[in-house]
Amino acid sequence: MILCCGDALIDMLPVELEGGQRGFAPHAGGAVFNTAIALGRLGVETGFFNGLSTDLFGRMLTDELNASGVDSALSPRSARPTTLAFVTLEDGHASYHFYDEGTASRMLEPADLPRLGNNVRALFFGGISLVVEPCGSAFEDLMAREGKARLVMIDPNIRPDFITDERAYRARLTRMMAGADIVKLSEEDLAWLSPDAGAFIDELLATGPSIVLVTHGARGATGHTARGTISVSPRPATIVDTVGAGDAFNAGFLEALEGLGSLDKAAVRTMGDGDLRLCLDRAAEVAAVAVSRSGANPPWASDISAPAWRRVAARA
Repeated sequence: MILCCGDALIDMLPVELEGGQRGFAPHAGGAVFNTAIALGRLGVETGFFNGLSTDLFGRMLTDELNASGVDSALSPRSARPTTLAFVTLEDGHASYHFYDEGTASRMLEPADLPRLGNNVRALFFGGISLVVEPCGSAFEDLMAREGKARLVMIDPNIRPDFITDERAYRARLTRMMAGADIVKLSEEDLAWLSPDAGAFIDELLATGPSIVLVTHGARGATGHTARGTISVSPRPATIVDTVGAGDAFNAGFLEALEGLGSLDKAAVRTMGDGDLRLCLDRAAEVAAVAVSRSGANPPWASDISAPAWRRVAARA
């Protein structure tokens, strides 16, 4: 199982109403939640961990996890409200306005951390839950406790407007990225982290991660290792919006790792360029479907081509 640990919220997406008025419609979302949903839809055994509310929106999140085959049994429930993110779109690109005080996900504490079974082979962290307290400390504690024995991937998915204590947040990201096996960043993340992207990636690889992934929007994606860089082009797609695109990319990459039997630290550390390219190609393919749909709506396995590792096995 891949256990996705982090934000779950309701994206309030803009809609046009009768008479030309504008409103917002609720959709289940959150960066880590979206990655979990995408993994579940691709047929990967997936779990989700964070505080979930018993309110109307919390039930929407739980129902969506269940419908996509994601196990949320480890997530504590409370009557606290669900985090809301109002989304505005400009030229297909999303901006977010968060309402997060006192919510079920934000108030997750280190005391709420579960004991993980041997079936959990990998942990995925990221999203706004790494920014605030007490949940930020809880997730960092979980990674420190479990990350030595399990594969760890992190995608900070940085939202500058949400950050109130930049110094503390940068320090947490530095610690968590150094402890991860795979770090995924967007170009926007890199620009926020450092004015020198190349030097930052080199320094990051020297601190601990085996692979650093960078998404470049319309210019595809790159995978960086100590040996060098692999680049892939984006798949052709009619872009409706980019909500959840990076999350779908994460899921495609992790699905490929699982399919290759490489969901562990040693395999990622010694991964060859051919397998890394295959994983990047799959990630780009899954992301291309996501951007062709409104909202965070990643593909099901039946919506996308059979993965390369299965096609090879079928020919054999």
